[in-house]
Amino acid sequence: MPKLTPEELDKLRQRARQAMSLREGTGKARIVVHMGTCGIAAGAREILGALLDEISRQQVEDVVVTSSGCAGLCSHEPMVTVERAGEAPVKYVHLTPEKIRKIFADHVLKGRIVAEYALAVGSERQH
Repeated sequence: MPKLTPEELDKLRQRARQAMSLREGTGKARIVVHMGTCGIAAGAREILGALLDEISRQQVEDVVVTSSGCAGLCSHEPMVTVERAGEAPVKYVHLTPEKIRKIFADHVLKGRIVAEYALAVGSERQH
């Protein structure tokens, strides 16, 4: 296993701090990029790249980006789920890099759901 550089360790520390801040209620949002085989084939890597570029460009530190497998809605890929602290999650579908930038600016940063790209609001799990 290759050794980690100090820069790589710092990036890991920052990611862990971001994840903890969201769990503790101080983070702004978590964005889950669905990266099952169907999502990747539909362009999820490009969505993830555009999202990470936007976060870096704007120097946003209180948003966590994670990935998951298939959400079972393969015909709607590429797809992300946006979870803002204290709000119902929103699934966005048929994404492009331009659409994820708009979602990031309007929903993640300003709290305004981008209805034209949203499939559903709320969780499919019972609490």
